[in-house]
Order: sequence, then C-alpha cells, then structure tokens
Amino acid sequence: MGFDDALASPPPEGEGFETNWTVRPGDVDPNNRLRFDGIARYLQDVGSDNLDATSLGETDPFWIVRRTVIDVVVPVEFPDRVHMRRWCSSMSTRWSNMRVSIGSGKGARIETEGFWINISATTGMPTRISDTALELLARTTDQHRLRWKAWLTEAVPAESHTDVRFPLRATDIDSFNHVNNAAYWHAVEEFVVDHPHLVARSHRAVIEYLSPVLANEHVTIRNRYENGALTLWFVVEGSVRTVAKIAPRA
Repeated sequence: MGFDDALASPPPEGEGFETNWTVRPGDVDPNNRLRFDGIARYLQDVGSDNLDATSLGETDPFWIVRRTVIDVVVPVEFPDRVHMRRWCSSMSTRWSNMRVSIGSGKGARIETEGFWINISATTGMPTRISDTALELLARTTDQHRLRWKAWLTEAVPAESHTDVRFPLRATDIDSFNHVNNAAYWHAVEEFVVDHPHLVARSHRAVIEYLSPVLANEHVTIRNRYENGALTLWFVVEGSVRTVAKIAPRA
C-alpha cells in the first residue's frame, strides 16, 4: 500500500468493536470541524476501550502506533454524536493494522487505519502478540503477513528560515516519556490554518512516527507545500523523527 491507496473494507456486521460518544467543543476548530488532534484522541480512546472490552487488556495491554491514516470523507462537525467501529484489517505476529470507521446520524464519515505494534511491558520493545489476541484479531482479516513499509519517503528539505519551532508542553508527554500521538496533530493544525482549502473538501492525512520525541527535546518543523499537498517533517538535532502529509482526495 501507499499514500493514495484505498483502505480495507469493513468486515461482516457484528464483527469488531463498536461504541458511541458525543463530540466535545474542545475538539473542534472555530468552524466546528473536528480537528485532527481530536480524531487522534478518539482513535487512542476507542483503542483503549477495545482492549478493556476484550482479553487483550490482560494479555496484550501495551501498543504504540507507527502510522495513522485519516480519510475525511465528510467531516464531523459540532454538535454531533459519533459511532465508531474498530477492527483488524491485516496483521502479523507483532503488529496489526487497526481500522476505525467514524460516522454519525448527520452524515459525517471518517475512515482511519493505524499500524499498531505490540510492546513488551518488561523490555519496551516489540514483542509477539499472544495466541489469544492473534485468534481474536484474525476474526476480521485473512491478511496475516503484514509488513512495515514507509509511505512518506520524500527527502527532508534543507534547514531554512521557514522552519518553525514546536515547543513541547508538559501535557504533550505520555507515560512512555514520549510526545503523545495526538500532540503532533496540534502542529498539523497550525499549518492547516494557512491552507484551509486542504480541509474544505475530502482529504487524507497521514503521519508516520519514525522514532519517538522525548520530553525536553527541541523540535523544529520543516515544511513544504507542493502539488496541492502539505508535508511536515519533525526534526530533532538534524534527525527526522516524524513525517506528516495532508492532501485532497478525489
């Protein structure tokens, strides 16, 4: 798969994990659009709820995300109440692609996919998914040879006067001492303000976490707007830690 490829179709009805909740005003922009960071928090929270509702909360409780794909077909707008359905769309023995479909009675539709890696509680490294979890994940996919392949491989631009500092806050740091997944999307929203047409129609946003940003590190964002797409590189001491790209969809 790559940046322009379609996401996997839903499994049969009754499979996967489903939940609902109300859109909060703190997650929307001045036009009442559900922001990217709000979507990212929804994906984290529905993942946690999914773990708690199954045996995975005991057998495989720690996961980190390597890539998040967000396809906004029809945006969620406040006020609204969303329905979320989460399922495994492909897997291997240490990681899985988890699809989340977000919709509402008002016609909103957002399709997402996250590449999640199972983490050992003792070593902090990728570890084999338990047999119980593998059996559960396999209920919604027959793709069992998932491999990691980066989608965002454009070379980072040279340092320039257009680089932007991204100061970290104490509230951006999670229990692993990493910048929380949703916090990166705050920076994306800062740049979207200057390119509102990107979110005015159907669009795709992808973020790939190459290596974690830790508390107290100094982050600079290099950016390029080209061929209708916005790409951001999160750089620490000359090393690219994360890449994000937003582009319209046909």
